[in-house]
Amino acid sequence: MQATRRAHLQIHFCVLLWGFTAILGKLITLPALQLVWWRMLMVTAALLLMPKVWRGLRAMPARLRLAYAGIGVLVSLHWLTFYAAIKLANASVGATCIAIGPVFLAFVEPWLAKRRFNPRELMVGVAVVPGVAMVVGGVPGSMRLGIAVGVLSALFVALFGSLNKRFVDRGDPLTVTCIELGTGAVFLTLLAPILPHTGPAFVLPNHHDTMLLLALAFGCTLLPYALMLVALRHMTAFGTQMVTNLEPVYAIILATVLLGEQRQLDHTFYLGVAVILIAVFAHPLLNRRLGPPRGAELLGTTESHNVVD
Repeated sequence: MQATRRAHLQIHFCVLLWGFTAILGKLITLPALQLVWWRMLMVTAALLLMPKVWRGLRAMPARLRLAYAGIGVLVSLHWLTFYAAIKLANASVGATCIAIGPVFLAFVEPWLAKRRFNPRELMVGVAVVPGVAMVVGGVPGSMRLGIAVGVLSALFVALFGSLNKRFVDRGDPLTVTCIELGTGAVFLTLLAPILPHTGPAFVLPNHHDTMLLLALAFGCTLLPYALMLVALRHMTAFGTQMVTNLEPVYAIILATVLLGEQRQLDHTFYLGVAVILIAVFAHPLLNRRLGPPRGAELLGTTESHNVVD
């Protein structure tokens, strides 16, 4: 199978799994900070049991470990705001807000990935904005704060996605995941005392939350996160983000079936999601018709590392 086609399939599989993250985030009763902290801690602990990860850590230059640690801080802020948006609104709204990411990426990725600005990417990214506006108009006023926090989450995902693209071929995916999520857990530990909360900053989850956290950590985090790092070697961060705009579609379908959220949203919301979906398919169609954007980096030229030995 062609490397690029395999990368697209991997990303679509990741998106399907990510569609469950919003559902699990709504079902888990822990606040957003504790939810993200436990999620990162569980994944990091599992990775540290793998000899391959320790070999990768020893072989990686200290400067590169520091770069991945910085990306990990952005990952933690993205997840924290993403789950805060879900708690403040609902799973469908929180996931849909991430679709604004291409607008941020159109500006951020050329700067961070050291390539030319591409007006076509901005055009497709801007095409998502009317859909997001319709989504905002289709939710109750009490959910508007959740939308604002969700848009902030989209900015963080644009930043760490672009940086991951820049450094993606310099380390083993599982080792990179361990550094980023481990650093994220440490950062949230330090951040917790200055964030508003009631009661202890961190508590042991009950049995219900523990089972859901395990599903979130391993089925919806470890596997797709590592696959994403591999697939990014053959795709631009912008192209990847456009595919991940399908996540709201999966999340909304799952939220409708599992949570009955359609009762909270009107037809304008779903019309907005349709506009977002059209923009998702417009990007590959434009590239097929007009060719790769001038100045964009070549698709991955190195063989992807295996996720596991």
